Formats: sequence, C-alpha cells, structure tokens
Amino acid sequence: SSSLHENGWSGLSIFQMIIASPESMFPETKSFSARSAQYEGGTFMNLDKIFHLKENHTDVKTEVMAGITTFMTMAYILAVNPNILSASGMDRGAVFTATALSAFIATCLMALLSNYPFVLAPGMGLNAYFTYTVVLGMGYTWQQALAAVFAEGIIFILLSLTNVREAIFNSIPMNLKHAVSVGIGLFIAFIGLQNAKIVVGNDSTLVSIFSFKSSVAEGTFSSQGITVLLALIGVLVTAILLAKNVKGGILWGILITWILGIICQLTHLYVPNADLGYYSLLPDFSNGISVPSMMPTFMKMDFSIVFSLDFVVIMFAFLFVDMFDTLGTLIGVASKADMLDKDGKLPKIKGALLSDAVGTTVGAVCGTSTVTTFVESASGVAEGGRTGLTSLVAGVLFALSLLLSPIFLAIPSFATAPALIVVGYLMLTSVTKIDFNDMTEAIPCFIAIIAMPFMYSISEGISMGVISYVVINVITGKAKEKKISLLMYILAVLFILKYIFI
Repeated sequence: SSSLHENGWSGLSIFQMIIASPESMFPETKSFSARSAQYEGGTFMNLDKIFHLKENHTDVKTEVMAGITTFMTMAYILAVNPNILSASGMDRGAVFTATALSAFIATCLMALLSNYPFVLAPGMGLNAYFTYTVVLGMGYTWQQALAAVFAEGIIFILLSLTNVREAIFNSIPMNLKHAVSVGIGLFIAFIGLQNAKIVVGNDSTLVSIFSFKSSVAEGTFSSQGITVLLALIGVLVTAILLAKNVKGGILWGILITWILGIICQLTHLYVPNADLGYYSLLPDFSNGISVPSMMPTFMKMDFSIVFSLDFVVIMFAFLFVDMFDTLGTLIGVASKADMLDKDGKLPKIKGALLSDAVGTTVGAVCGTSTVTTFVESASGVAEGGRTGLTSLVAGVLFALSLLLSPIFLAIPSFATAPALIVVGYLMLTSVTKIDFNDMTEAIPCFIAIIAMPFMYSISEGISMGVISYVVINVITGKAKEKKISLLMYILAVLFILKYIFI
C-alpha cells in the first residue's frame, strides 16, 4: 500500500487505466518480453513495480482475464447471500450492497497487503449458519448474530497480527497441504455438479444423476432439463478450449455457455420458471440503475448477549469454520499455483490473513455474515492469475456490480458450473505430489481428501486430516521421526474437543 501511495496509484485508477486503453495494454501480436520493453518507464512498468508481474511470470492481460474469471465464478454470491440472509429478517437490498461492498474492500486489501490472486466475499455455509442456526434455530436476532461476526473479526485481526494463524498454516505437513488442494478440487467440482443440477438429491442413495426422462415426463425439461444439458455442453466446451490452450478458456467457457442459454431462451427452448427457481438469462434494467441503501443493516450490531455462554459458542463456531476454510483455501490454491516455498510456507501470508480478518469486521459493520477467502479463486489461478492485480480486478468488478447488478445477477449457475468442474480437475492434479509410499502420510491425506466433498466442508477435511495424521503417526511410532510440531498436537486435541462439545 505504501508503494501505491508513493507512485500515486489507487485500485480504481489502475482499473480505469486498463479499461481506458485496452489496445495499448493487450497487444495481441507482441510477446511478453516485447511488451515489457515497450512499456519501459510507462504504464506497464508502473503496474509491474506495484504487482511484480515479470517476477511472477505473468502480464496484465493474463491478470485481468483471471480476475474477471474469478469474479464471474463467484458472482452468484451477490444473488444468493441476500436471499439467505433476508430469511433472518434482514433487508435484502441492504444485504446486496453490504455483500458487494465488503467483497470489494476485503479483496482490494488482499491485493495491496499480500499481492496474491485470492478473492474474498461473504462465505457460503457461514451465511446459512447465520440465518438457519443462530437466528431461526437458536432464536437470536440478526443484530445479535452480526455482533458475533464482528467479535470474530476482531479476534481474527489479533490472531493475524500475533502470527497465530500463520503458525497454524506452517505447522501443517507438506503432504497434507497437497491433499487439501486435491480435496478442494473434488469439493468445488461437486459444488459445480450440484449448481448445474447434474447431481441431485436422492432419498435412497443421497445423490444421483439428473434424469432427463423424468424431466420430460414432468414437463420441466424446458426449464430444468435444458439447463443441465447446457451445463454438460459447457463442460465439454471449456475442456476443449483448455486442451487447445486458448487464453482465457475458462472465462470463454462461462460466456459461451451463458450465450447458448440466451439463444435457447430467445428460441423458447428454455422457458424461465420462477416457481422452480429458473429465471430469465437476459439482464433486466427495467428498474433502472440504482444502489440499494445499506442503512437498514449498517452498524446494527447488538452486543446485549456478549457475556452469555451461547454468544461464546456462536462466535467460536463462526471463528472455527472461517479460520480453517480460509487456511484450507490458501493452502489449496497456493499449492496449485506453486506459491509455497520449499518449506511449505506461504510468503506474505500475514497480509492475506489480515485481509480476511478486516473483511469480516467490515462486513459485520456493513451488515453481512462472515467474509472469507473463496475457493473459486482457483478459477482465476487456473487462468494464470498470480498477483494482486487479479484480485484487484475482481474487487473492482464487485464495486461495479452495485451499478450493473442486472448483468451480474443474470449469469446463471449452469454457466459458471462448468468452470468449477474443470477447475476441480486442475486442482486434482496435485495428487501426484503426495507420497503414497508412506502409509502414515498417504492415509491421512486420503481421509482429508474424501472428507471435503463428502462432508461438504473444507474445514472438516482439515480437521479429519490433522487428527488422523497425528494419531496414526503417534501410534506407529513415527511422530518423533516426522518431527510433528507441538501446534499439530494442539490442533488435533482441539478438533477432537470440537466434535465432542459442538
């Protein structure tokens, strides 16, 4: 941030510069080295000085494409988060604004404090816990739940400044870090399959494949069936683009799938059905351009229950899930992008963790649930994003979404699902880095990998992986040989206590 200040740059000015002269920023016919020479002492060199693009073997075009890709794979949060939190009694419009604003602030902090391509926003799962467990289940008001989120954010800031979260990250063995990357790959692929309705719920087998035959018989093919088909086509299109090394293949996959959907709607092959949750794929500007007021939720925390035992339990639950979801995402995505050093540590992790902590605190003040690092950041990394310019672009797009919400809210889940599925494959390739010759390493890795998709939680995968790693190595007498850190033992005990008491 000091570098930005010294050079007179701001996040918005950088983005405006990129948009203002794309022909000078993205010359297709020139090599990266040629562009570097052309921009010596100019625009490119300023960006390179801030984000160290050459040092990270990337360029402006790659970073911008990666930022747009990440944003589009997680833009659904702008629609989903207000829907979930409004069930707790919160104003939907205010939550929309709070979601976009907190994502913008936290993601820009990530760009400037750590220079990593990770994007943050109010987290899925945490918003459901906020509404359905804390408010509707336990009977607390949404204002009291926001107070718990705010308190969690303050604790996170303290933990980040005192290196506690960094120490936890560094204590996890390298093989287990690779396993987290693989587990996240399976997890987000599963999310993509669910979002596209390719995989659906089933009473007898829990999950099963979507039935086109039943869809035709029930008369829902024109709304549900066609979107599943489009998602499958999208997977093939994205895979072909990647196989042919098309730059921005994942982003193009999203756009092509969306355009195919629009064509289907215009030709009546796809018919929106709001009762089934299928809406128009065309942006709706009928209400004009306006930013919903955030005042109904701004600074509405209620600390009246702060000294109760329930408040401590609620806050700890938010704290636990956010901490290990974030650590898991950082481990998995950074591992896939080869950002970890030879000791398995992530340089400048303090800035990344602090961005997450401040984002959570700001989000509570604005009026939304816990802000966390999104696993969809992997889609931007898969596009080649390696620096904070990727996250800055995504952050600015969150800000712009306040004005252009009809466009971003029109992006359907079946269009972004192929990206998640293909990125799942890309992250799965880290499985080759796991040492399968050592059972005391391989089995805990396997447990961590399968726990994430089957338990639908990154944090549960880490918990199971850490517990099994410590227990197996202690019982087999290899703990001293492996030099398992004291913090790993503490984590294993804490995870076991969590399952007993929470």
